[in-house]
Amino acid sequence: MFFRREEHLKSEGNFFLCRVRTRSGEVVPLRISKSAEISPSEGGYYLRKEIVAPKSLDRAVLEVWFDRRMRPVRKAVEGGELVPIQEWR
Repeated sequence: MFFRREEHLKSEGNFFLCRVRTRSGEVVPLRISKSAEISPSEGGYYLRKEIVAPKSLDRAVLEVWFDRRMRPVRKAVEGGELVPIQEWR
């Protein structure tokens, strides 16, 4: 099976990097620890991270489901959206 290149989460050693744009348009960069913030779940791993934008105080919730090899399978953001890696500056 072939996997597409991940467009929202970038793996950097023991961390994932991503960015979430809140409803007000503020972009919040995140550094997610693979060992401390991601939990084992049935058939893989799961992440739920609550985000508060520092300037606008907007709130968002990021959820990511991973397979057993720690590859993202499904992503959802309540109160915002993931910023594609191509748009990072």
